[in-house]
Amino acid sequence: MQSPVMAKLKGFEFWKKTLKEARFVVAPMVDQSELAWRLLSRRHGAHLCYTPMLHAQVFVRDANYRRENLYNEVCEEDRPLITQFCANDPEVFIKAALLAQDYCDAIDLNLGCPQMIAKRGHYGVFLQDEWELLEKMVKVANEKLLVPITCKIRVFKEIEKTVHYAQMLEKAGCQLLTVHGRTKDQKGAMTGIASWEHIKAVRKAVNIPVFANGNIQHLSDVERCIQETGVQGVMSAEGNLHNPALFEGRSPPVWEMAEEYLEVVKQHPPCTLSYVRAHLFKLWHHTLQIHQDLREELAKVKTLEALADISKQLRLRCQEEIAKGKDVEEKESSLPFPHWICQPYIRPPPKESVANGNSQGSEVKKTVCQKRALEDSDGTADTLSKNKQKKRSRNPNKNFCPEQKPKYIKCEQCGNPKGNKCVFNLCRGCCKKKAYKEVADCPSHGLRFKTNAEKRKAEDERKEHERNCGSPQPLTELQELSSVQAPL
Repeated sequence: MQSPVMAKLKGFEFWKKTLKEARFVVAPMVDQSELAWRLLSRRHGAHLCYTPMLHAQVFVRDANYRRENLYNEVCEEDRPLITQFCANDPEVFIKAALLAQDYCDAIDLNLGCPQMIAKRGHYGVFLQDEWELLEKMVKVANEKLLVPITCKIRVFKEIEKTVHYAQMLEKAGCQLLTVHGRTKDQKGAMTGIASWEHIKAVRKAVNIPVFANGNIQHLSDVERCIQETGVQGVMSAEGNLHNPALFEGRSPPVWEMAEEYLEVVKQHPPCTLSYVRAHLFKLWHHTLQIHQDLREELAKVKTLEALADISKQLRLRCQEEIAKGKDVEEKESSLPFPHWICQPYIRPPPKESVANGNSQGSEVKKTVCQKRALEDSDGTADTLSKNKQKKRSRNPNKNFCPEQKPKYIKCEQCGNPKGNKCVFNLCRGCCKKKAYKEVADCPSHGLRFKTNAEKRKAEDERKEHERNCGSPQPLTELQELSSVQAPL
């Protein structure tokens, strides 16, 4: 735990003393930078790790969420550690940070997540134009927290605007800045090359430590990035997931990393099974393209032991290939190393070159490992995501154009699609509330509140008649009908 007696360090003093001049940094990754993976990465050269991005609002209201994602993962080996939150409300952010500050060395505000879920939740990079709000959040955090406040951002297309953005955050109280050299639109098929020119400009303009993020696949990329941009440290996400020994400058056999990771998971339970499965998919990615049967098994199994068994089967198959001399054949493939060696997974470049992109990332470009081409069923280039490609393969006529999708009549209360024959012209959720309140039926949604109420009333009247008269009352027409019908 962080000692509340210690004075809060700032800027370079914080980086030197608390973070111990960390240069090799493991990025915050949702469901991926959990305790076991952080410990594995630290064993292989990482100086500093971030927790997965945590939702500030959920962290405040849910004690189980706090325990599962931070409190239960306290470990002496896992320091220094920075906890990252996404938030868009200063009050909620501060409450979450105060609850977390005793379990980490700094609090980081996520201003870089570009995913659709961040757009819907209005956080991450989708706050980058709301400077007044961000200034308030960082300023209040800097004043109230016992640990430093840091930020992780993405760049604007304009270098000058990016520099002003970074200076605003520094002035508000940010003590360390991580700059991902891509814009909010550079994601998925349009990821492209990160601009180190932006990062270099930010580093020159601010007086706090800066970490660079983007284009990091090998240790040589790390060293070149520090030399070209002047940053204090370099953060890796995808590169680390495919090769946790990246910061050691090694490319070990995949099974070596997979088996060590599984051993760490056993030593530090509990670890969510989906996290373990996701890590094995990343580590064994290139091999699973060949052994599709085990890929399907890896997706299905339900226990840690079964996941370990499949990893073992993959190792045995690879070792059989090595014994048969197939590693020579592998050199003719698009991979720089045989598929059983830890190596990066590079997305293909977008159709148009990224603005302000420069010649850095030469090793990234040399590595010709590519995702399969983004093509539609007619073979023409498209920017469909991997998930949409799968949907189109199952249904060639699938339409992803929002303008051409069928228009649904909206529910009068919530805006969701209404039931086609709903008596209230509502969606099922709103219909159920209204029907319950008004004791009404909606055959379209299978709701029978009125019918059931009449049945209960008739039954009560029959029982009352029996008590008063001593003889059974004849069944009503409704009761006769319900007695011969099968229950709904």
